[in-house]
Amino acid sequence: MDENKNKGSTAPKTSPAVVHPAVEPLSYLLGTWRGQGEGGFPTIHSFSYAEELHFSHSPNKPVIGYTQKTWKLSSGEPMHAESGYWRPKPDGTIEVVIAQSTGLVEVQKGAYNAEEKVIQLQSELVGNASKVKEIRRCFQLVDGVLSYDVQMATNSITLQPHLKAALKKL
Repeated sequence: MDENKNKGSTAPKTSPAVVHPAVEPLSYLLGTWRGQGEGGFPTIHSFSYAEELHFSHSPNKPVIGYTQKTWKLSSGEPMHAESGYWRPKPDGTIEVVIAQSTGLVEVQKGAYNAEEKVIQLQSELVGNASKVKEIRRCFQLVDGVLSYDVQMATNSITLQPHLKAALKKL
C-alpha cells in the first residue's frame, strides 16, 4: 500500500489565519483607499487624478500585497497602474518591489515608524527606465487620511516633487 496516498486527509488542522507579526505594525494599511492627487515635473504639464490603493495580506505570511490605479477625474479614463509587494521587517526596515504599467520596475528599501505611521522608501534599483534614475516615496497616516508624496530624478533633472495624494479608507 502507498504510504503517501492518504497523507492529505490526515494532515493536522491549521490554526486560524492571523496577521503575521512582521506585518502587524503596518496592518493599518490593509484594505482599500481612495482619493485624489496631483502630479507634475519640470518636463511635463501638471495634472490631477483620482486614485485607488489596495493593501492585502496573505494569512501567516510576512508580506503585504499592493495594487494601485489612477484615472482622469474628468472622464474616468485609466492613467497609471502598478502592483507589488511590501516586506516589513521586525527591525523597522522595509523592502518594496513595484512593477508599473509603463514597464518600469522599482526595488525600494526604507524604514517605517509604526507609532507615527510613517513609511519612507528610497529606490535601490529603477529598472527598464531610460530616463528615471531615482524615486523616493513617503507615506503617512494622519487623522484617517493616508497621504503620500513621490519624488523623482532623471538623467538630466535632480530629485524633484512628482506626485502627491490624499486617500481615505473605504
